[in-house]
Amino acid sequence: MARWSYTMAVVRPCEPLPFLLRYPREPLMTESLSTTTVIDQTSPRPSAPEVARQQGVNPVDYLRQRGFVYDITDEAGLRAAFDSGPVTAYIGFDPTGTSLHAGHMVSIMLLATLQRMGHRPIALGGGGTAMVGDPTGRTSSREIISLDDLKHNLGKIRTQLEKYLDYEGGRFGDNPAALSVNNADWLLPLRYIPFLRDIGRHFSVNEMLATDTYRTRLETTGLNFVEFNYRLVQAYDFLHLYREEGCLLQMGGSDQWTNITAGVELVRKADRGKAFALVSPLITTPSGEKMGKTGSGVRVWLDPDQFSPYDYYQYWVNTEDAMVETYLRQFTFLLEDEIADLTSVSGEALREAKWRLAYEATTLAHGVDEAERAQSASRMFFSDQAKFVASETAHIVTLPTTKLAEADVTDEFTLADAFVAAELAKSRGEARRLAQQGGLSVDDARVSDVDVPFGAVLGERNAVLLRAGKKRFKRVVVVDRR
Repeated sequence: MARWSYTMAVVRPCEPLPFLLRYPREPLMTESLSTTTVIDQTSPRPSAPEVARQQGVNPVDYLRQRGFVYDITDEAGLRAAFDSGPVTAYIGFDPTGTSLHAGHMVSIMLLATLQRMGHRPIALGGGGTAMVGDPTGRTSSREIISLDDLKHNLGKIRTQLEKYLDYEGGRFGDNPAALSVNNADWLLPLRYIPFLRDIGRHFSVNEMLATDTYRTRLETTGLNFVEFNYRLVQAYDFLHLYREEGCLLQMGGSDQWTNITAGVELVRKADRGKAFALVSPLITTPSGEKMGKTGSGVRVWLDPDQFSPYDYYQYWVNTEDAMVETYLRQFTFLLEDEIADLTSVSGEALREAKWRLAYEATTLAHGVDEAERAQSASRMFFSDQAKFVASETAHIVTLPTTKLAEADVTDEFTLADAFVAAELAKSRGEARRLAQQGGLSVDDARVSDVDVPFGAVLGERNAVLLRAGKKRFKRVVVVDRR
């Protein structure tokens, strides 16, 4: 099963294609650096992959144009399969946590794109393979997670995927319904000797040891026998889905190429079948940072309880200029002409493109209502008029909020503690340093002493607005304060 935590490398420029997806232009957004972005939801227009399907564009061409294609096994054969009818394709997701994150977005958007083009996506949860652990890109063994925890995590992940995939069918025309499966259902009942006889005999130990993954581990910390079997069980996933679901395509990141092609080869050797692999580039930001974390190192979870929709919106707004066009292509369903218009400018004028990226990405992950609330809050604090209104907004409930119990606000609970509780500082010491540097404020007033009691700062109020730097803020509310 593929591991879908993408590290970001700058993708190669998209190859020119003989088509440009367009639809009739209507006023969709009006924006200046200090005014409101307006997106008309009254007449939703078809997404870019839906338009591509209507125009007869082969999914290989569309995916290449959007920057999703790094390598394909037998491209001509895959094109023909797409042209002949709905293709079933799968991607594996690691269920070792309760939430997917922004680093999984390439995988999610690949499946979502193919479904909007009339094909059938399978999201495979690695409840079985997670008990083995993928050694790819790791220098040590993974921690083993209980089966009950894995099942719980898979349930949470399914809920997040439902935002992007249609599990009923027909939402995007006559598209097939998406399917979620757990490979523990077929891997755990396997009998060891028959598996070795029927599956293991198709794998060459010499070829496996020659790959970077296994060679690196052997030369460093060593490789245990359980991890050595990972490629076999991942390849067996493909064979099982080929047999049971008619699945012809596995997709993933380019670091999974050898694992995925092992499945293609197993289908050929075991069943004399034809299957395909498609992998995407590993993308990094210009600074070499991995995708999926904020600048302060916080993981950008899709679960709103772990990472708020507002913070999710801000993550995309803060995209580096060099990555805006790439992100618009890969993480939204906007058409190429819109993306070209949005990214035809540079510098401060590119803010409109970033706001549109944030709005579209947040709408997909959390819905239109949450995207509009996040957009409204963001404009309120980062428009030219923000300094005039911020001190009046501590009671606006749609703002990012940290709640404190009144019993916790004792004389010993300081303003520094409040900044830490609001996740605007990692410790009291960091809060003190930020205050001394002029980086902290309460209701727009800079503070230099954060060792004062928080209750004294509140006074008669039950809410204040804390800010760290220019882009990070939280509304802090004392619940049930009389």
